[in-house]
Amino acid sequence: MALKEEKTELNTLTETFLEKDVLDAGSKILKETNSDSIKACAKIIAKAFGTDDSFSFSNAEAESKLVTSFNSNLTLLIQKTWVESYDAGLKEQVLYQLEQFSSLAKNGEWDKIYTPFIKIIYDAVYLMFGSQAKKDDFLEYAFRVDPEFGTFWWYLHMLPQETDWPAEKCRVLVLLGMYFLANY
Repeated sequence: MALKEEKTELNTLTETFLEKDVLDAGSKILKETNSDSIKACAKIIAKAFGTDDSFSFSNAEAESKLVTSFNSNLTLLIQKTWVESYDAGLKEQVLYQLEQFSSLAKNGEWDKIYTPFIKIIYDAVYLMFGSQAKKDDFLEYAFRVDPEFGTFWWYLHMLPQETDWPAEKCRVLVLLGMYFLANY
């Protein structure tokens, strides 16, 4: 019964902050196998992140710039985050993983970087928000502090930690997450 209540609370929360088309796109993107449908769902979610109509998953030059911008912005964000001494090692580890991730992304190894991407983001959010990021009500906190960040956290939270999806699906889902953080 508690799980059902938790799911109902989560649905009510997301329905408060997200449009129905965004929620539907989030549900559909996880099940979808058609590349064009995945991109269409991702574009709906991207609009909730604040993108404009020029955002595309089909521009190699823009993709390369996005990888560079994501790496630069997240590296700077992590470097500027003050952490307790017991988290200093995690901070250095995340910076190293981010460097490795960016190298794989530049080489287009999307199926290899999906899981590391998810881990890097969870660790980076933990470094920024501390133990609050691991609490059950963090999604609500994120929505209330910054609705766009809340939308991003909802997106990340709905993604599985690991997957065996094709490289193209991984590419689109990772690029979508990278877009938000590159422009945050």
